[in-house]
Amino acid sequence: MKKLVLGAVAAAMLASSSWAAEFTLKFSHVVSDNTPKGQAARYFETRLEELSKGRIDVQVYPSSQLYNDDTVLKALKLDTVQIGAPSFSKFGKIIPQLALFDLPFLFRDVDHLHKVQDGIVGEKLKALVEKKGFIALDYWDAGFKHFSSSKKAIINPEDAQGQKFRIMSSKVLEEQIKAVGGNPQVMAFSEVYSGLQQGVIDAAENPISNIYTKKFHEVQSHLTLSDHGYLGYLVVMSPKFWKKLPQDLKDNVLQAMKEATAKERQWSQELDVEQLNLIKEYAKTTGKLEIHTLTEAQKDAWRKKVEVIYPMFYDKDVVGEDLIKETINTK
Repeated sequence: MKKLVLGAVAAAMLASSSWAAEFTLKFSHVVSDNTPKGQAARYFETRLEELSKGRIDVQVYPSSQLYNDDTVLKALKLDTVQIGAPSFSKFGKIIPQLALFDLPFLFRDVDHLHKVQDGIVGEKLKALVEKKGFIALDYWDAGFKHFSSSKKAIINPEDAQGQKFRIMSSKVLEEQIKAVGGNPQVMAFSEVYSGLQQGVIDAAENPISNIYTKKFHEVQSHLTLSDHGYLGYLVVMSPKFWKKLPQDLKDNVLQAMKEATAKERQWSQELDVEQLNLIKEYAKTTGKLEIHTLTEAQKDAWRKKVEVIYPMFYDKDVVGEDLIKETINTK
């Protein structure tokens, strides 16, 4: 009898806990749980459920279980999912100003980047996103990009001359490579490893996480730690869902997101160091990879060579002169 009573109490508690949630928030993303983005999504889940005292039930769907980055924006508009974290490139056709983050050597370091994202430029970009019908929550890091090549070490701008570079589909990246005499080749990310291995392309630009997890360092003879560009994600929410929330729960969402963003950025930098050390160990043990680090003088030479493309994107319907100059002047 005692077991039956306890069982009934447990069932009642379980039922009441499920009824307690007033809102269900589905968070869809494309990477695994063990990545910085995946970890941050789980952290957001825990914190928002704590802050809302269970009034919001957060359900995280990693690894494209619900949607990929090409379909999640439409799903957000329809409110079939409530939060996504697509890469900036997925907004290209509707918010071209996010191509700001593609401009080469625009950010002096990670601190400068985050001051831009957390300051007036970041707010202006969020406002543009919201005009297109999304609630822009925050910017998450994928990391700074570096050059790699099988043809020749890319240390000075002239080293890029004639090399075939894989790039994402981006007018900024196309002009970046052309500015240093390279040959830009748009190629799907899934084809990059075989393209490098077979010599279809000579060079690429990627953050350390891409280089390590996709083993690009094993099919390239030179890696240059250039920090010349940036890849990131914009965490966005369904406008229909946002409008349903009372102000106190909106405040909970913003607080949980603020904390998750700080964690994601920290984990991203830690993973960068960890994976770079593994690449360095590979280079040391195999002798098949040379790693080069650009000096400040070399970075200045690159900056002077590529900043000539900035005015091409001064039009406010492309990126905008004000956004570019405000980024440069952010202290």
